[in-house]
Amino acid sequence: MEQYFLPKRLDFKHLRFCLDNYTPDRLYIRLKGSSGGDVKVNESLEGRTLDFRKDSSGLYFLIDSKEVCHLPLKDYGYDKAKGFTLAYERFEQLESYEKMVMLGTGVDPYDPSLPEPRRSILRHGLDDHLVEIFFKGRVELEFHSWYIKPHWKYWTIAPPKK
Repeated sequence: MEQYFLPKRLDFKHLRFCLDNYTPDRLYIRLKGSSGGDVKVNESLEGRTLDFRKDSSGLYFLIDSKEVCHLPLKDYGYDKAKGFTLAYERFEQLESYEKMVMLGTGVDPYDPSLPEPRRSILRHGLDDHLVEIFFKGRVELEFHSWYIKPHWKYWTIAPPKK
């Protein structure tokens, strides 16, 4: 699945904007490198509210105002982290089954030849954890700036289309 890089300095602005403007349906947090093991949080958010707060002791994820995870943002150096990415989950309908579309970086997220995303995943490597927040459908993107021309761009989260 393709991923789009978001400027790190906008990390918490993007997180707030997504939670305020899109409906998350799952929060998944696990240790990096565990290939699905060592899961800290794997919660459906259907009918629930995801929020966060950040202070000098780190980042807190809250579901229905109850803390479910605290990341101190110090263990492996938040300053060295790359920032959020947004990934799209797309499926191609074949004759008798569906196949996930796997694309590299640098793809135009609005290429009309691609199937519409079923889910968008906001993800980040924070401390020694992989944090993924799943949203139904497409979280909109806008071009922000070049990271490395001609293929690597930075994007920002845009308001939902009406």
